[in-house]
Amino acid sequence: MNEYISIKSLTDEIKKTADVFIKEFDDVQEADKNLRLDGVDRTPQEIIAYQLGWMNLIRSWDKDELAGIEVITPAPGLKWNKLGALYQGFYDKYSSYSLEQLRRMFINTVNEFTEWVQSFSEDQVFQPGGRKWAASTASNWPIWKWVHINTVAPFKSFRSKIRKWKKIRGV
Repeated sequence: MNEYISIKSLTDEIKKTADVFIKEFDDVQEADKNLRLDGVDRTPQEIIAYQLGWMNLIRSWDKDELAGIEVITPAPGLKWNKLGALYQGFYDKYSSYSLEQLRRMFINTVNEFTEWVQSFSEDQVFQPGGRKWAASTASNWPIWKWVHINTVAPFKSFRSKIRKWKKIRGV
């Protein structure tokens, strides 16, 4: 896992990997956004919806905590070892959008997400206990790990998925 020396290095990596990831969709046709192909476990729409879902979920945890609302991770009624329903919720939420709308939403969400990360102090991001939601699991991760695991890491791994999808599709 990457180690970051500052919030700037973390947000720079988020922006860099997000940009490389979303550019992979430049040559995916709208008509193919929901095309499931053997060998790839998600459609192009689902790949982007997954990213949008996680970034918005993490920010909602923080918003709720700051509003004094009890945060239940990953979500009320869901357990960490059974995330299929959470992912399906992401896919459903974003299913009515065009591929171009999803791409724009992704870019806007990344910008909002990095601004949100930049609103924290270095200690809040890099020391355990920066937020209660970040300490909600036995691992007691600092915020930066939650951010990395749900942005940089999947931007890279899901880039591989869309590249494989495009190869199979002949794009």
